[in-house]
Amino acid sequence: MNRRNAMKITAGLLAGGGIGMFTLAKAFKHKPQLDLEPRQLSHEPSESTWNYTPLDPGTTAKIAYRFYPDGSCMFATFKSIVSQLAEIHGEPYASYPYHMFKYGHGGIGGYGTTCGTLNGSAALFGLFIADKTVRDNLIVDLFQWYEKEPHPVFKPENSEMELPAIASNSVLCHASNTYWSKAAGVEIDSKERKERCRRMTADVASKVVEMLNALHSNTYFTNMHSNETVLSCMACHGNEGKLKNTAGKMDCNSCHDESLGHTVFSDVHYRLIKEKP
Repeated sequence: MNRRNAMKITAGLLAGGGIGMFTLAKAFKHKPQLDLEPRQLSHEPSESTWNYTPLDPGTTAKIAYRFYPDGSCMFATFKSIVSQLAEIHGEPYASYPYHMFKYGHGGIGGYGTTCGTLNGSAALFGLFIADKTVRDNLIVDLFQWYEKEPHPVFKPENSEMELPAIASNSVLCHASNTYWSKAAGVEIDSKERKERCRRMTADVASKVVEMLNALHSNTYFTNMHSNETVLSCMACHGNEGKLKNTAGKMDCNSCHDESLGHTVFSDVHYRLIKEKP
């Protein structure tokens, strides 16, 4: 047998084997166990002095952008909303110690973890919403929106700086900033990246107001940004799967690359392993 014929046979075997494995994997393909179709979320405000009053998203974005230099992302996100309520209602909003939210800069004290805009937003949901289920739904919806939607969109008046809108793929400050900076072709310490964070603060504050307005008028729909990758991963690795070795709802691909071996063999392997006791 000459070398050319041997290569043809080898290539055929590899191709056939690949098709066979692909077919087998498809046959063993498991389905996500969670059904997260969009649904209307009902909410009855609690008897509290911290109830929300609808605000204008565009105005809130401008206020958040203006407050940013005073205390960074978490501070500006929170204060942009509560300061407006203070103007409408006075106390208890007027005496709120906004300075406490300055710790959220740079992913909490510069540590690079949760983005301060999301940290401040979750605090706002906690302030206005007593129902844990409703509160958690809003947090998940906002965080998944943050991962998947291209940002920044907000552009301040009289600014000539053009910034690309790029999906962050992560709720983590360091990952979000690094991914955006690389895609935008700028250094992490550049004026463009710093301006990106300031404009992102405006975007998130505006989104939070949109969400709270809809919840207030009973027109809010949850699960509008569900991540199919997460649902697929958690079907095996989550508490309802056989592996039961992780928990969470953040985008898996922001930290984990799916290897070729995992792509080809994972579904077959999952069907063959035993349930954990």
